[in-house]
Amino acid sequence: MTNTLRFPAADPAVAAAFFAAELAFEADPDDVVRDLESGATAGFQLVETRSAQAFALARIPGAVNLPYADVDEESTKDFDRDVVYVCYCESFQCNAATKGALRLARLGFRVKRLAGGITAWRDAGYPVEGAGGAEGTVDGVRGVTCAC
Repeated sequence: MTNTLRFPAADPAVAAAFFAAELAFEADPDDVVRDLESGATAGFQLVETRSAQAFALARIPGAVNLPYADVDEESTKDFDRDVVYVCYCESFQCNAATKGALRLARLGFRVKRLAGGITAWRDAGYPVEGAGGAEGTVDGVRGVTCAC
């Protein structure tokens, strides 16, 4: 038996439910950038969940900064409950987006996580803005780090 098939594949209906659920929780950089480029952003808002310092150095254009540790009733009082908040952080190695999305969901907001964070975004060649410029660095400090 192969390693790949040591555990049998799920029934197609179970697999379909699993993958549909996964898409309900995540957005990928390609889909988000297409929406941004076409101006089709009604209904979602990007939320950078890393620190204010990391946000200042490098961020996805149009994102707002709300560090995950600051998510509470007060910090979200102006958030629209009809909008889906797409949280992102540094990469798959950072869970600030997961923590921010969890806190927002517990407050009753609809959320998704941006797969791969700003690292996947930049690796795909998509634009970033901030004091760190295209490279995301200021005085040798790289802005695409966890920093949370």
